[in-house]
Amino acid sequence: MTSFPQDATTPQDPSAPWPFTGRAAETELVRRGGVVVTGPAGRGKTRLVSEALHGTEHVRAIGTPECRGIPFAAFAHLLPEPVTLHGAVRLLSGVRLLFVDDAHLLDDASAALIHQLAAHGRTRLVVVAADDAPAPGAVSRLWTGELLPRLALAPLRREESAELLAAALGHGVDPLTADRLHRLCGGDLRLLRELVRAVVFAPVDGTEERAWRGPVPVTAAVREHAARVLRPGRTAERAVLDALAFAEPLPLSLTPPADTDALDLTALAELEAEGLVTVDAHGAARLAHPLHGPVLRAAAGRLRARRPARAPDRCGPALAAEAEALRRAVARDDVRELSAPVGEWLAAEGAPLPAGYAALRARFARLGGRLREAAAWAREGLRTRDDPECRGELALAEAQSGLPPTGHLTGAAAVWTAAARGDLDGAVRAAAPYDAVRLGTPDPVPPAGRLTGVFAAHADALVRRDGPALDEAAERLRRRGFLLFAAEAHAQAVGAHRDPAAARASRSRAAVLARRCQGARTPALTAVILGELTARQRQIVSLAAAGLSNRQIAERLTLSVRTVGNHLHAAYTRLGTGDRDALPRLVEPPTARSA
Repeated sequence: MTSFPQDATTPQDPSAPWPFTGRAAETELVRRGGVVVTGPAGRGKTRLVSEALHGTEHVRAIGTPECRGIPFAAFAHLLPEPVTLHGAVRLLSGVRLLFVDDAHLLDDASAALIHQLAAHGRTRLVVVAADDAPAPGAVSRLWTGELLPRLALAPLRREESAELLAAALGHGVDPLTADRLHRLCGGDLRLLRELVRAVVFAPVDGTEERAWRGPVPVTAAVREHAARVLRPGRTAERAVLDALAFAEPLPLSLTPPADTDALDLTALAELEAEGLVTVDAHGAARLAHPLHGPVLRAAAGRLRARRPARAPDRCGPALAAEAEALRRAVARDDVRELSAPVGEWLAAEGAPLPAGYAALRARFARLGGRLREAAAWAREGLRTRDDPECRGELALAEAQSGLPPTGHLTGAAAVWTAAARGDLDGAVRAAAPYDAVRLGTPDPVPPAGRLTGVFAAHADALVRRDGPALDEAAERLRRRGFLLFAAEAHAQAVGAHRDPAAARASRSRAAVLARRCQGARTPALTAVILGELTARQRQIVSLAAAGLSNRQIAERLTLSVRTVGNHLHAAYTRLGTGDRDALPRLVEPPTARSA
């Protein structure tokens, strides 16, 4: 059960630099040089380039807004005064690698200089520019004129954000917290850091993770990020924003609640055109960014703030509608992620969730392969009472993650726990038909009438040991959101293929999907996941699993203790665990059932 005690903790050293994680492909592209990196402020462009160029010989120039009227200001430390454009090009042509940061702030002469250097091609250029601010024409023509390729830096994916948080804080965060921070920051790493500094994390019982529940802290950085919604002088638009801040979502097709104001549709249309408000397919209006509501509520005067805000006890109908949408999706065998913001808001605020809703969210996440998320939803349902459905979902999520059980096991959870121990015969005897397929045991064949659709196709392909058919079933499962099932089907295809190239492709697909399944450990995936480690990582993990300390491993392999720690950290990321005690059961996969 999740608790939020008084001794909750914040990061030990919030001012320390955060580690650099992910972005492997982008780093390699930048390292080769000859590229323009673009993206909005806070996306991590400069950090990416700095990491990629670390240890290389290069020269750096930086654009600044204060010097945009001074010719060649960004290159003043590299050029004599005075100098012509021709002379500047000649002097800098001998530079092998030039890193130009904040190129959108360059003066016109400096912008022309890097354009000419790119055109001449003798200097490798790495240029960073924000794409949410106007840039000199000579800078934008670097990529529009195809002088340099453009790397438009995408936001970190949800999984990468969670990995960054764990590395920065020194501990994992529960999936609901990681998802909330990911949504609030929208890829702005500076804002993510500011929020992490401001919130309080509490231990999650039964795990090594921490959680954040409660209101969003309205810090100076948060206000700055939401400054657009606080601008004065627009009475009608501000009235709409305030109404949404206290009671979103508001339906446009229905009469507003008696305690809210009617929305000015003209003002609403203008706000939608500006990107400050969104209207969904059901005709409900919302603020475009999840930070806007907290900032508007904090800025409201006392009289304005007296309007009834959205409260947990008023969310019953909306929560029931979300639950019905989730049930329909499961009935359609379609568990692709759905928008269910009301339940997420209640969980984020720390409000008690109905156990039935929490169990449904847990099941939906588990079927989609998001096992840590499933466990988090189940724990939310168990916060107020010991619900059997939530307890069962928690046990299933833990069992399929290879974690030791935290309570009495029955049914499917007992099957997967037995499989994790290596007792596949016992597991299969008690397994439901599709669980038996996932465990890789096509004999006895489940009766055809008990499996339908893509699940029957998966079973049939496994019985026939048909590699291409297993891959096809895996792709059908993936398209419906069953990522863990798809990973298992691809993994089973590895041994069924006669063509080694096809087997390698199936293994690669299985590994990619398995990494999205939040630490899933099932018999089909174990060999695939261990195969993702390098030879050195497997060696170090095996020694750590045998009980050796980092220093003992370093002495045995003639490595530094820091190198051993780096290899273990990389292996933990691949294996989906940060728990050294979990290594023995990960390194020693369950015994396969004999044919």
